[in-house]
Amino acid sequence: MKAPATAVITLSVLLVSLAGVSAAETQKADLEQGKKLFNACKGCHEIGTGARNKVGPHLDGVFGRTAGSIKGFKYSSAMKDAGKNGLIWDEKNLGEYLEKPRDFITGNRMSFRGMVKPQDRVNLLAWLASISKTAPANDPNTAQKNPIPGFTAAVLKLDGDREYGEYLSGECVTCHQVSGHADGIPSIVGIPKEYFITSLFEYKSNIRSNDVMKLRVENLTNEEVAALAAYFSSLDPK
Repeated sequence: MKAPATAVITLSVLLVSLAGVSAAETQKADLEQGKKLFNACKGCHEIGTGARNKVGPHLDGVFGRTAGSIKGFKYSSAMKDAGKNGLIWDEKNLGEYLEKPRDFITGNRMSFRGMVKPQDRVNLLAWLASISKTAPANDPNTAQKNPIPGFTAAVLKLDGDREYGEYLSGECVTCHQVSGHADGIPSIVGIPKEYFITSLFEYKSNIRSNDVMKLRVENLTNEEVAALAAYFSSLDPK
């Protein structure tokens, strides 16, 4: 359902502080366009009621949250330090971060190269604000309420062998950096077991389309998937 024009204007007024965007431009914030722009984000982030941590932390309640503060998510040292130094995710900081993530927080693991157009940032943040619940800073990830797919639940019951997972990880780290840093390819260091297992199953069953990943995972047994999940989830990003 398309949001009322008044809602668009109300949300966009919050974003006047974005660098390089005038008040007149923010009043044209387009929620539908913002939703489309989130397609580039949803591979790593969820938002809305029931959102869970994936490769990146969930974004529900992100406005007003201290950077690097979701309990249970393994952030980079750079992101945790930013939070300790007082960084709060408000409209201005989120806008500057989206423009050039690696410049705004040097050393963070987000693989997104940046959103150059100011109006795109306005549209995206307006849409995020329209569906994100209001939450206090340091809000723990209490959103692990979505039902776990049957395959994932079965593999999670297995006692994954971390050392075996490290042995199997050789092919993974040819693309995914074991340091946790990302250069166009998402990090899987410290990734939640549930999300890791679900992702591999989706590649195996053609729900996700990536020929390289399909080739890598098609012959993995449940025990091997559990071992890899145990290994990568145990790592701490640098």
